[in-house]
Amino acid sequence: MSITYHPAEDVQSLVREVIERLSLAHIDPNRVFCFRSRGSRSRRGIARCYSLSKIWQKALSIPSYYIVEVISERYDALSEENKVKVIIHELLHIPKAFGGGLRPHIGCVTRRVVEENYCRFIASKNNTDQ
Repeated sequence: MSITYHPAEDVQSLVREVIERLSLAHIDPNRVFCFRSRGSRSRRGIARCYSLSKIWQKALSIPSYYIVEVISERYDALSEENKVKVIIHELLHIPKAFGGGLRPHIGCVTRRVVEENYCRFIASKNNTDQ
């Protein structure tokens, strides 16, 4: 079975909400695309973040873009809380320069940083719900 990809509007909406609530001003939500894949052989992955590398940007004369892929078999079964945490995790891979690179897990994208940002997300949500 081969892997298939489909646009994920629900994930796109969540990405936009996370960017807004966490004030991730360095991320242009119009240059982040979200897809849902089915048929991945990945054993542990829930989602992935891809970038358009500098060499492709230069070759095509276009700015940087990012893709957030959620693996349907794992992501769709998560609670809403864990879906938000997964999206936060993937967005943390996008560097402040928004130049086409990706930030590593070590020192940048850790469970602690994800949890801190999730708490900020919930606080922001609670403030607007009141």
